[in-house]
Amino acid sequence: MLHTLISESGNSLLALGGILFAFLATVFATAKLSDYLPKDAGREFAHDGKLSAGKPRGAGIIFVLAFVAATLLFVPLDAEVIIYLVLIVISMLTGFLDDASKIPWGEYKKGFLDLCVAALVAFTFLKFNSNTIVLPLFDLQLTIHPVLFAVLIVILVWASVNVTNCTDGVDGLSGTLTIITIMTIYMIDRIMGVSEQFSYMILLFAVCILGYLWYNATPSKLMMGDAGSRAMGLFISIAILKTGSPLLYIPAALVLILDGGLGLLKVFLLRFLKIRILKNVRTPLHDQVRKVWGWSNTQTVFRFAIIQIIVAAAVIYGIQ
Repeated sequence: MLHTLISESGNSLLALGGILFAFLATVFATAKLSDYLPKDAGREFAHDGKLSAGKPRGAGIIFVLAFVAATLLFVPLDAEVIIYLVLIVISMLTGFLDDASKIPWGEYKKGFLDLCVAALVAFTFLKFNSNTIVLPLFDLQLTIHPVLFAVLIVILVWASVNVTNCTDGVDGLSGTLTIITIMTIYMIDRIMGVSEQFSYMILLFAVCILGYLWYNATPSKLMMGDAGSRAMGLFISIAILKTGSPLLYIPAALVLILDGGLGLLKVFLLRFLKIRILKNVRTPLHDQVRKVWGWSNTQTVFRFAIIQIIVAAAVIYGIQ
């Protein structure tokens, strides 16, 4: 297998081939298969939501499967990696089935499925990894009881999936922020000496998203749908866990958290505790900046990306 050659010889040219394969497979598969994707009906309550009506939706199934194919071909496989790939595909498929459904799946159904996937991630991670985490900004290590750690992992995975999903509402935004986040995690891996195996998977995932963004940049020709955003959120959570410093998720994904997470918090507090917050702020925040502040889609993507890059630079500098 190709990944065996990479493992044994460290052949950089073959590794480069994997990256090119991931990108080109995504680009060409998207061009050939986009017409077979379900069509978006337009989102009634989103700012400019009707503009997306009729566009192919669910393109996440293409770039996620391209990533899986590239990983199987070019990454040394073990049981842990295989389980993560299966879970990423499951998360993608649940999102795609929702994208293709004439009647959208309910929040509780999707939330339960996310919870099941998160529990499997927690079990898998603790099976193959230590329950000691590193706090690199404070030069500390902390050992957490496995049961408590499992609960915290479930919370992290569920939150990452859902905030990333909620951020998907502007052409190129969710994909761009995800790339910045996972490349920040890649730099953390390199600094902290994490296994090259998962670091290389991060590169493959990033270039697959870039292949999708080739078509999704404003004005977009298609959209990733839940098939893409949920898989991206899951991958981010797994990638940050593999660094051994899961608390770095907060700065590494800060804009994703604020953009998508504030809306989730707002709805949760109102629905279950009858507490109203952010009464005059539209959520997700990308709707606030476009509808109220008058930012264009391009300004929204660039400015959100700039903020996240600045935060990422500070984090990378701080842990060196």
